[in-house]
Amino acid sequence: MDTIILRKYHGLGNDYLILDPKKNEIKLQDRYIELMCRRKYGIGSDGILYGPIIENGEIHVKIFNADGSEAEQGGNAVSIFARYLKDEKYVTDEAVDIYTKAGKVHVRYLDEKGDTLCVNMGKAAFFSIGNTIEMPDTDMKTEPLQFNGNMYNTVCLSIGTPNCVIMTENVSEGCAEELGPYVENADYFPTRINMELMKVVSRDTLEIENYARGEGYVPSSGTGACAAAAAAYKMGLTDSKVTVKMPGGDMQIEIADNKDVFMTGHVVPVGEVTLAENFFA
Repeated sequence: MDTIILRKYHGLGNDYLILDPKKNEIKLQDRYIELMCRRKYGIGSDGILYGPIIENGEIHVKIFNADGSEAEQGGNAVSIFARYLKDEKYVTDEAVDIYTKAGKVHVRYLDEKGDTLCVNMGKAAFFSIGNTIEMPDTDMKTEPLQFNGNMYNTVCLSIGTPNCVIMTENVSEGCAEELGPYVENADYFPTRINMELMKVVSRDTLEIENYARGEGYVPSSGTGACAAAAAAYKMGLTDSKVTVKMPGGDMQIEIADNKDVFMTGHVVPVGEVTLAENFFA
């Protein structure tokens, strides 16, 4: 196998490796992704971004979780990929459209380097268990679901990826790590789901902890922050602009008049990694 070179970035502690097919010749396999993402035996990452893939003049990226499964979309993932595109001069404009499995995502660079970005994550679609039709505002309420023998008030929605937001005062890393596997793999969710523990601090501030499908506990999640903010706003608990506090740092979320959810976050480059020739052996 030829030499494999990857770039690593993180967004508030949520880290990804970028595997550029224009610079590497490799046929991705689930096993390869898992090996590269392992913290103690591999490079260590929450996932792999495979791109850019150019189709009909459009820039596409495939987002893989640490367990090798493909994600539809990801807030930090798209932000990181947009920063990479700017670093490598694939993009020189002030904005870029990136196509994921879930569709087009519009990203604006808010500074010259691309350290800070605003991502239009699209509209949140709320659903109840057994009903995938979006609920009108008048029907919005929490839904009691049972995980690991206990009942929790939840809001389920999709914003590119499926999310289960749990309303609780106990927002901690320990609780997220303990409850997360039960929520992610619950029978309610055949394709698994992301979990956010959410506490409403004020009209403009939320506190959350994230457990990501296919990744596990993460110190931040762009999609999770958007899901929590959209849920809180739709229930009338917050204003349209909120600061979402996570262990990895704060993220700004805004719900526009047309219901599009905008995420403003930061991306930090970590470095370049060259894999050993026999790494996949």
